[in-house]
Amino acid sequence: MKRKRIMGVGIAVMAALVFSFGPAAAEDSDVSRATLAGLQGVGVIVEDLQPNVAKYAAKFGITRTQILRDVEQRLREGGVRMVAGDDWLNMPGRPILYVNINTHETEKYWYAYDVKVELRQLATLDANPRLKTLATTWSMNMTGQANIGTLQTIRGDADVLVRKFVKAYQAANRMAAR
Repeated sequence: MKRKRIMGVGIAVMAALVFSFGPAAAEDSDVSRATLAGLQGVGVIVEDLQPNVAKYAAKFGITRTQILRDVEQRLREGGVRMVAGDDWLNMPGRPILYVNINTHETEKYWYAYDVKVELRQLATLDANPRLKTLATTWSMNMTGQANIGTLQTIRGDADVLVRKFVKAYQAANRMAAR
């Protein structure tokens, strides 16, 4: 009995230590927004749609190319500079706005989906300061279900998330300018 109690206390202490540092996943919070402050622009990557939904989605304007156009339009409207090539390679932090739409056919013509928008940038590790790695510092996602007649919902959800990124970027850079 005493051994179980000591083990239970040990597990509780470990859990408290692990969770006291906060989650490792990025989100739209004050801390994650602060990582957007001072960014001079972003590169943009939009992943291809999965083949299981691509042929139907294209009929509704949901293609990698169209999503990329939508993202670029929102960034321009929000005053977020887009960079590529050498400009991106020479930019501090090499920030990338990453958009991914993951789908899974649950029944014939019904798709579960997850739209993810992340800001990834170079980060230095405390354990090895000489090492830099690309890390997600801001992210949001939306999950839902659509059938082939309502696939435009996916494009709309991607747009909502990109708008949220733009607002977070603007807020962070307004605060940094003060």
